[in-house]
Amino acid sequence: MYKKFFGLRENPFNVNPDPRFLFPTRHTEEAFAVLTYGIQARKGFITLTGEVGTGKTTLLNKLLDWLHQENLATAFVFNSRLNVTQFLDFMMADFGIPCDIKLKSQVLIRLNQWLLERYRAGETAVLIVDEAQNLSPQVLEEIRLLTNLETATEKLLQIVLSGQPELDQKLSQPGLRQLRQRITLRCKTYPLTLEETTGYIHERLRVAGSDGQPVFCTEAIEALHRYSRGIPRVVNMLCEHALISAFVDQKRPVEAATIDEVAREFDLHEIDPIAQPVNPEPAGENASLMEALQNLATLVDRLRRPN
Repeated sequence: MYKKFFGLRENPFNVNPDPRFLFPTRHTEEAFAVLTYGIQARKGFITLTGEVGTGKTTLLNKLLDWLHQENLATAFVFNSRLNVTQFLDFMMADFGIPCDIKLKSQVLIRLNQWLLERYRAGETAVLIVDEAQNLSPQVLEEIRLLTNLETATEKLLQIVLSGQPELDQKLSQPGLRQLRQRITLRCKTYPLTLEETTGYIHERLRVAGSDGQPVFCTEAIEALHRYSRGIPRVVNMLCEHALISAFVDQKRPVEAATIDEVAREFDLHEIDPIAQPVNPEPAGENASLMEALQNLATLVDRLRRPN
């Protein structure tokens, strides 16, 4: 409806987790480096956590794109409210492993055979579970047992658990301490700073084919950041409705008053606009973590490839 008016080819603020729109902040690049390094180095267990709407699923979709480019076998479990049998069935089906017998023991035997075949062929298999904070303790224990599928030196299955901060709380329970001890790498997503919010909006407009003319004034972007508190999903929602409202009023660029009006419609004006979420800076010794992980990932990739 508003695309022609604002000089766009497509909707820049769609809520779908399209990896094309992933904005590379320091934190997202660091998280992606941790994920790719952990998989290439066969570290076994990796967790990705972050608040609702901070881009975890979008990051996972970018990871899946990379895995497919590397021709790695993947299973992506996006429905985490499954019992053990349903979870195993979903995983086997997404890996494309035929298994007519539904007995759990036979399923695990077939999975182990398939993983060994992949390993002998120099291939890696990756299981990704989204919304993992909803997994039952029984399913989490089953996932832990999957890490027992290994050779004398390496894990046959690489597992990524992604979820809200409640996932960390669940894994801290005494009954899941064995699983917690097997997590070798952890990474997180964070809310955006004002500078990152500005870059995020401009990047999404660019990917959507913006003609380069201003769409949001500076004050409007500042208001977007205040009301959204740097949560990308909320930024998208506010931007989408602001573009519709500005189109109806035939206003370009979008003004701060329009953002205020949209925020009131969603009761976001009742949130203290001054209070901002904590977006921690890494300690000095970790400032080059992302670069180090990327270098390690490159080295591991070279070592794994045939001469």
